[in-house]
Amino acid sequence: MSEIIIKQVTTDKDLTHFIDFYCDLYKGCEQNTNSLYFDERNTLDKRKNAVFEFCEAEYFMAFRDGKAVGRVAAIINRRANERWETKTVRFGWFDFIDDIEVSKALLQTVENWGRERGMTEILGPISFTDMDKEGMLVEGFEHLGNMYTIYNYPYYPKHIAQMGGFEKAYDYLEQKVIVPTTVPEKFTKVAQIAQKRYNLRIFKPTRHQLMKEGYAKKLFEVLNITYANLNGYSQLSDKQIKQYANSYIKMADTNLVTLITDGNNGEVVGVGISFPSFSQALKKLRKGRLMPFGWWHLMKVLLLHKTDTVDLLLIGVLPEYRTKGANALIYYDLIQNFLKYGFKYANVMPQLETNKVALANWAYFDATPYRRRRCYKKTLE
Repeated sequence: MSEIIIKQVTTDKDLTHFIDFYCDLYKGCEQNTNSLYFDERNTLDKRKNAVFEFCEAEYFMAFRDGKAVGRVAAIINRRANERWETKTVRFGWFDFIDDIEVSKALLQTVENWGRERGMTEILGPISFTDMDKEGMLVEGFEHLGNMYTIYNYPYYPKHIAQMGGFEKAYDYLEQKVIVPTTVPEKFTKVAQIAQKRYNLRIFKPTRHQLMKEGYAKKLFEVLNITYANLNGYSQLSDKQIKQYANSYIKMADTNLVTLITDGNNGEVVGVGISFPSFSQALKKLRKGRLMPFGWWHLMKVLLLHKTDTVDLLLIGVLPEYRTKGANALIYYDLIQNFLKYGFKYANVMPQLETNKVALANWAYFDATPYRRRRCYKKTLE
């Protein structure tokens, strides 16, 4: 068999090829939904993504007989390494044909790149920050993917097992929740207590308040505090917050954004963000492109709610308010809006299997863990 050639991505044309490789590899896969091309481009472009204030990265592609057979990103998040006192090189955008020589060559490239920069551990698949996609799918391959997580073929984890040296770092669980026909009594009672006893308030911000009055920034500041002690998390900078606000919050349906405020001082203490599921719409886009008509499929979901599923993206409550019913207030409000839009199902984005407090919330719903994803680690000799 011919030699595998690893080439570094150095030009805009190379980057387009890097992004499109995934679309080509998964062409015809019923469970896959391609990412939006412009979103991938903005994330990977070192001139545009605010993470490059504290991240270093290179992208590589594998070729055999002149044909692309794999890709990978090598990443060092200096802020996370400093926070967690590690010397970790991350691998992300890890995709390859079912050939162990290809997958090995790609990860060896990342390992060598990391060693040259003094790294002592490799971890992945994980992106620049926890706001990006992370975790290799290891269970639930039969389910349709979504806009915010990685979908991969079942042979991926088998390759990791064959390589040797890699072990489980941590797992994430995703829940499929049947939206109840009414707000569960438990949440209604706790929500009432939170409002009467602790003076907590449901605040539905307008788009103007989010983008012009600083509430988008307050939203992410709550998430920074909420997620501060989750393994590997790195604090979002002001520049990142502005970027995420313009990319996502600006487009959000404000009925599906819930803020909890402390009525005593007006401070934001809790956040719940959800979007109607774009999974079916994304399948209609050619290689994730919006043009010529891809944008219309997304707008039908965003504006007309032409889907029966909602994606629950982020829930965050300041630690001192978790025992005061702030979480219940978020669910109490969101469920009412889910019912208003006719959503039947809610997909909960990945939560660490060790985050027992967050996972315990789903005991009050008809919820099923339906996907598991894993980050792997290996010590670099």
